[in-house]
This record gives sequence, C-alpha cells and structure tokens, in this order.
Amino acid sequence: MRIGFIGLGIMGLPMAEHLVRAGHEVVGHDVVDRPFRTAASVAEAVREAEVVITMLPADPQVEAVFPEITANAPQDALYIDFSTITPQTSRRLAEQWKRTLDAPVSGGEKGAVDGVLSLMVGGSEADFEAARPIFEAVGKTFRLVGGPGSGQFVKAANQLVVGGTYALVAEAIVLMEAAGVDAAAGLDVLAGGLAASRILDLKRESMLARSFQPGFRIDLHHKDMGIILDAARTAEVALPMSALTAQLVAAARAQGHGSLDHSALLLVVEGLSANERVSR
Repeated sequence: MRIGFIGLGIMGLPMAEHLVRAGHEVVGHDVVDRPFRTAASVAEAVREAEVVITMLPADPQVEAVFPEITANAPQDALYIDFSTITPQTSRRLAEQWKRTLDAPVSGGEKGAVDGVLSLMVGGSEADFEAARPIFEAVGKTFRLVGGPGSGQFVKAANQLVVGGTYALVAEAIVLMEAAGVDAAAGLDVLAGGLAASRILDLKRESMLARSFQPGFRIDLHHKDMGIILDAARTAEVALPMSALTAQLVAAARAQGHGSLDHSALLLVVEGLSANERVSR
C-alpha cells in the first residue's frame, strides 16, 4: 500500500520502518529528518496515499494536521490514527472522513521496535479488514472493539491498568526495602505468581536500580490520565482508583519528573514515606 505516515517519533518511527520492511511504500512527515523517504509537508505526504496514518502526541496535534489530510488525501483513502486522544475527538474525525479507524497502541517503545504492539481499533469491520496488513506489520495483537471512538475507550482502560500497576509495584518495592527484605528476590517471586504482569517482567530491574530512561514519559501518561477521567465522565461511571493514580502521576509531573519513564511513580511513592533512595 502507499502510506502517508505523519508523526515519526519514539513510537512512530519504528512502526513506519516495520511497514517499509513489510513491503509498503511509506512517505513520512515529521519535524525531524528520517532515514527513508520524507515529505516536506503533510499535503505532500498524503497526496497519493491509499492509507494515511497519524501517530501524534495528543488531540491538538491530530486536530492541527487533520484539515491538511482531508484537503489533500484521495477521497477514498483510509485514515488510521494510532495516537492516543479522547474518544470524542476520534468520533468527530470519523464524522468528517468516511473511512476512519482509531487504533491507539500499547507496548511502549520496545513494543514498537519489536513490532509486537497491541492495537485496539474502533471503526467499521470493512475498514478493519482493509487495514489488517498494516496491523500485522506493526503489532502482535489487534482487535476491532466497536465503532468510532471505541479504540480510545479501550486505550483509556489500558492506561488506567498500566498506571495503577506501576503505582502498586512502586508500593511493593518501598514496603520490601523498608522492611529489610531482598526486594529483587521478592519481585522475582511476585513475577512468578498471580501478581505477574508485563510491568514486572520488563521494569522490575530498572525500577530497583532507579533507572527511569523513558520508554513512555510521565508527561504523556499525565495526558492519558486526563483522557481516562474524561472518558469516565462521558460513560457516567466512577473510577476511584483511576482518580488516585491520576493524582500520583500529576504529582510526579509537578515534582519535575515529566521527562522520565512512567515507572518513575516510584519516586512519588518513596517521597510519601520519606524513604527516598534515588541517586542524584
């Protein structure tokens, strides 16, 4: 397929590279030059595209480029938004373009690099099937979860589970270390039992080492927690654990940790117990 790919950052670049390796013709556009064919503008990137993809940080960036896409892309092009934005925005975009999929992703930078992302997709079944070769190139798990905006609701659910799990793993580390327990051995045991999770698999060693090189930044998770709380209001449900996690993420950002990985919630939990062990 001929694909115009807008947004070649930490996640978008490896995803675009997987699409190239899968045989698709990708024209990318970003503020930074990239090691494959790039376009000087959104209009140039999408003008001959069969599929237009955006992978951008938040609603304002998606809304800024969308008019350029609709003004310049072929009228029968399929638009896929891999960004994490509000369900309301996704639905509004779907009202303005006849073939639209909201397909936010989970798996972080490593999942994007390895081509094993999880994708939660909202839109029509026909468009989902048309996009299957693209999803196969960048992801391992992908499901159609409902109509327009549905993918964003599932991504909100994903982010509340991820944020909450990071907070609980942080509390487990603080508890074990304060009690004089071998926290590394303790987390190994947790990872082998019912408490097992991808976060324990991927992040327990770096959290114990207080190494917070970003795979997904606190700043972005802060944005996502806002989406979660907004989605809860839209669905008229109470999510008390999500609200608490949102406050912890907001505290991390307020304390200057916004550029760190979201596992840096450990710094906030440590601070609550005056148990800070971070090397400055």
